[in-house]
Amino acid sequence: MFKFKKRSFLMTTVLAVSLMLSACGNNAANNTKESNAPANAGTGTESAAPANAPAADKKIVVGFSQIGAESGWRDAETQSIKDTFGNDPQFELKFSDAQQKQENQIKAIRTFISQKVDAIALAPVVESGWETVLEEAKAANIPVFLLDRTVKVSDESLYTSFIGSDFILEGQNAAKTMMELLGSDKQVNIVELQGTVGASAANDRQKGFKEIVDANPNYKIIKSQSGDFTRAKGKEVMEAFLKSDGKNIQAVYAHNDDMALGAIQAIEEYGLKPGTDIFVVSVDGIKPAFEAIRDGKLNVTVECNPLLGPQLKQAILDFKAGTALDKWIKSDEDVYFGQKAIDALPNRTY
Repeated sequence: MFKFKKRSFLMTTVLAVSLMLSACGNNAANNTKESNAPANAGTGTESAAPANAPAADKKIVVGFSQIGAESGWRDAETQSIKDTFGNDPQFELKFSDAQQKQENQIKAIRTFISQKVDAIALAPVVESGWETVLEEAKAANIPVFLLDRTVKVSDESLYTSFIGSDFILEGQNAAKTMMELLGSDKQVNIVELQGTVGASAANDRQKGFKEIVDANPNYKIIKSQSGDFTRAKGKEVMEAFLKSDGKNIQAVYAHNDDMALGAIQAIEEYGLKPGTDIFVVSVDGIKPAFEAIRDGKLNVTVECNPLLGPQLKQAILDFKAGTALDKWIKSDEDVYFGQKAIDALPNRTY
């Protein structure tokens, strides 16, 4: 009797243990399936974000080093950049005004590099002296976009793209239009108000203008001096030209509208009529120049578009998307004089 009960107890115990092991095995299998399944499995509406996906609020940070505020054109360019990036929530703009000094721009670029911005935009005050700091930006893998002025470097890979005008063509158009309106068969003595010494805009506008003038023996540049792209300096230099040559001047070529407007004031104070006694042509296409054409004081303005914000923004987005960019992204521009300029005046925003 005792032996039977003992065997019965042992069999019962084995059976119970087997049942327990079987149950544990099923639970383990079930737990493994659950841990391998997506946390949102079965919802049909959610998806897991990639491990390397950027945060939803991550902004594209752009550092912009501006030359200064020497002209209405420059102010319009600055405003275009601020409006474009300030009104787009995917961007953050860091702005620096160099006050016409290259050393301030180099310092600003180095600050942008230390801040690890995503892109740098540079409107260079002069052409040379940029290699070292651009090499630093390249080493930090930060693309640099040049705005409205170019630089001279031994390695063009130091910047991504130049966004701006064909300055040589602007100078050529200024000379061609002058000859078209004055006639190419009359003797014309020209004084030239150059932009900032060493600036690509000044160098190329002078080169393009001179190429056309030198081909016509009736046209001659008798004086040429920098007015530093400012109205006050343009007036000062024009006063000196009038004092030395006075009635021997038939035309003025100014590298920008602000210097031309200063020259117009000097001509009036000298007792002559700008636009009539002395032909005046300039470059930029700012609203005050169109008003001067309307008033008969300026004869021609060759457009140089300052509203580069949208083109810069698109270039940065294309670069980040891996799209190949042109080394030179050109602006669309025109030449204005007479009724054409008057008709365009109401729609001029800068």
